[in-house]
Amino acid sequence: MARQPRIGVLCSLIRPEEKMLFQAFRDRGVEIEKIDDRQLILDLKQDSSPYDVILERCINHSRALHTLKYYNDRDVYTVNSYETANVCGDKLLTSLALADAKVPIPGNLVAYTEESAIEAIEQMGYPVVLKPAVGSWGRLLAKINDRDAAEAVLEHKKVLGSYHHSIYYIQEFIETGGCDIRAFVVGGECIAAIYRNAEHWITNTHRGAKASNCEVNPDLKKICEDASAAVKGDVVAIDVFETKDGYLVNEVNYTMEFRNSVATTGVDIPGLVVDHVIKVGTRG
Repeated sequence: MARQPRIGVLCSLIRPEEKMLFQAFRDRGVEIEKIDDRQLILDLKQDSSPYDVILERCINHSRALHTLKYYNDRDVYTVNSYETANVCGDKLLTSLALADAKVPIPGNLVAYTEESAIEAIEQMGYPVVLKPAVGSWGRLLAKINDRDAAEAVLEHKKVLGSYHHSIYYIQEFIETGGCDIRAFVVGGECIAAIYRNAEHWITNTHRGAKASNCEVNPDLKKICEDASAAVKGDVVAIDVFETKDGYLVNEVNYTMEFRNSVATTGVDIPGLVVDHVIKVGTRG
């Protein structure tokens, strides 16, 4: 009989997703250890670990990133890896990885000064979307419709003064009619997808978008699985625009949320995530 893998779940606040994952582990008779990042102390001189695999569920990107690096350096398999978290946690790095893998994406330009950002925006053509390179839940996104708005938003970002606001990530505005797709990829397979419909151009469920089931057709399955492979993801959510010319990948999320998607799709997303964690934990 195979030995049960030693599984840790790295988390902070326990959200509905974590509760569903914990229940899925219990349903399979698998014991886990909760690793609360608010209480975690990492000994940098310690070169071993009590875990075979760690499922990362942090809210804070920096805590996730540093902790994944710590455990990966000690030969612990993590879902996801430090490399995946580092790429997916930065929209610029994500776009570079997708473009390098020839995954279709919207037009993206990056600039480092107000002057070059204005030039890039006008080169792309209004409207554009200005995003922080690091961020989530649809926060600090700005749709720029004209030069006056561009100058105002860029000045505000300069005054805010943080490192992240000094990198201007400029994306082509894709007219979606207030609807995009979020697809879920586990172990390289696209298992489910939802439409997110909103009255606002930001189609994020944290901003009030409504979820409905989306059929995973062959084209959607391929682009999502290609996107997951591009960032070397174990468990990721892919945000996709549907256009008249085909699908475009907008973003890839490495600590995916699925509370609105299990009942909507009829797919046991937490169960499939847990099965993948157990599988990779028993390798070797």
